Amino acid sequence: MNLGIKLLVAEDDLNLGTILKAYLMQKGFTVCLATDGQAALDTYQKEEVDACILDIMMPVKDGFTVAKEIRRVDKRTPIIFLTAKSLEADKLKGFEIGADDYVTKPFSMDELLARVNATIRRSFDDSKPDKNLFTIGNLVFDYSHQTLVCGDEVRRLTMKECELLRMFAINFNQLVDRTSTLQKIWKDDSYFAARSMDVYITKLRKYLKMDPRVQIVNVHGVGFRLTIKND
Repeated sequence: MNLGIKLLVAEDDLNLGTILKAYLMQKGFTVCLATDGQAALDTYQKEEVDACILDIMMPVKDGFTVAKEIRRVDKRTPIIFLTAKSLEADKLKGFEIGADDYVTKPFSMDELLARVNATIRRSFDDSKPDKNLFTIGNLVFDYSHQTLVCGDEVRRLTMKECELLRMFAINFNQLVDRTSTLQKIWKDDSYFAARSMDVYITKLRKYLKMDPRVQIVNVHGVGFRLTIKND
């Protein structure tokens, strides 16, 4: 069940919109239905929605226009276009505007549900503030601003350092598999990528010494664990 997840569905075909709303609510979502582009924008501005499903061909304002206006103020909320416009040029335009996915009609409800779930899962994994700000002992790691802070001491991190430390922080006190880390961050599990990762881990260990209790521990032959040493 997706309790607590609120979707904005903008669909000018009232019959289809009603069916979509009923189906998604049955799957545990809260759903706000709008039947034209302006109503969709009004709903977006009033409600704290977690994702938007936008038809493209709508009265008053089309889906592309709605998405552009949302993206001017919000770069993160997922947008899925739901439309009969299946030309490659239309899809490319949708992605250029900032869409996360593009579902063409006719479609199966199960496919739509799978795409909605996948898009929201990526959003929650990568974008929510509580996944970007971490307290580790006396350290505060801010992924969004690429900083590691301990008291008055501030260390600026590179993007690669941030990505690696964030993976460890999300999985604090748990094993982080070496091969999975290489594939996710370096997109490569070759010897040279592994050596590069070792260099970055050495750098992170140096930075983490701002709180001597915080450690990245080797789990021989398997991976690493970010943990706090008991006094």
